[in-house]
Amino acid sequence: MKILQVTNFFKPSWEAGGLARAAYEISKKFLENGHEVTVYTTDGFKRKIDVEKNKPVEVDGLKTYYFTNLTRYLAGIASPIPYYLPMVARKEIMNFDVIHLHGLTMIGFLVHRYAKKYDIPYLLQGHGSLFFKMRGKVSFSPKGVISIKKMNLIKKARNTLFERPTLHSASKFIALTKTEAEQCKKIDIDEEKIEIIPNGINLSEYDILPEKGMFRKKYLLGEHEKLILYLGRIHRIKGLDLLVKAFAGLLKEFDNARLVIVGPDDGFLSTLKKLVQDLKIGDKVLFTGPLYERDKLEAYVDADVYVLPSIYETFPSTVLEAWACDTPVITTDRCGIADIVSKVGFVVKYDIEQIQNAIFEILSDDKLGKRFGTGSKKLVSEEFDLNKIIGKIEALYETLVN
Repeated sequence: MKILQVTNFFKPSWEAGGLARAAYEISKKFLENGHEVTVYTTDGFKRKIDVEKNKPVEVDGLKTYYFTNLTRYLAGIASPIPYYLPMVARKEIMNFDVIHLHGLTMIGFLVHRYAKKYDIPYLLQGHGSLFFKMRGKVSFSPKGVISIKKMNLIKKARNTLFERPTLHSASKFIALTKTEAEQCKKIDIDEEKIEIIPNGINLSEYDILPEKGMFRKKYLLGEHEKLILYLGRIHRIKGLDLLVKAFAGLLKEFDNARLVIVGPDDGFLSTLKKLVQDLKIGDKVLFTGPLYERDKLEAYVDADVYVLPSIYETFPSTVLEAWACDTPVITTDRCGIADIVSKVGFVVKYDIEQIQNAIFEILSDDKLGKRFGTGSKKLVSEEFDLNKIIGKIEALYETLVN
């Protein structure tokens, strides 16, 4: 099949979050399976990617267009506007057998217009972009503090202008969880269009894990220190202020604990560092910045527990990554896969005391941590192997083409 993958961001814009990684892994697997794959994306999240713009380049064998992103500096506020995409799409779209849109985006909206014109089937994988409404008073962007009210007005405008037309013209919709599927029905998506296919990870990358202690050695951490890991974007939505406050309370019980925060700044880093300073725990909190590939795996392997205290998540790939590294996981009940996490980890309310108590329980019981780690590695192998996930998506493609 000739397949077009459409995503706001792609390799190497890993700082954009899990969607860029998911789109890359899916595209690469289809290429390995013998399909012809083209990718439409933009030239970067908050930094420009140094590639030739608006012309196809090869990325690990994938024909990829990095269209100039006109709204790079409004990332998180406005969907990237891909300059020059229409000039390419109007000539190429007719040549594809099927199109896969990742997220409700402006780039997806533009592609859907040409897909309809040339009667090319497309499916939409929301990746949690459909239903989130922010709460609170303020949010943070690369340009500073903005009101939540303004963020939600922008979301509403996007929904009216281009999200809803893209959504309701899709031949199929991939929901990551049962919860997301139920939400789809509530906004009048035909139940027959909805397929539940979770995220997956490439388990071959976890066949040979780094030796224990490598991360600790790099960052001069003690062998007997208890490491609490967060890995992801440093954004208000991730609930890191709650984690820091919970950790400050935990130090009364575990003075040898260390909180490790790994990830790129997405508007919340300065606020978080000030909180750490105000709580006088700066010597106990390590900010590493973003880590990728083996460096990231070293952090997972050395961590005693991975904590994702988010205000909202649909299907976080970091949970699967932690599981593949035998690392026990704690998430809030606002995570879309809370029902799955609860089988092999702790799910708590979005509450400082509950997060603190869950961390305490794992750190004070080595057998519990090992049991969670072993169970989660088995679970991710059985249910979230990317090869199995790709097989389901491939079957869906074939249905649309036929």
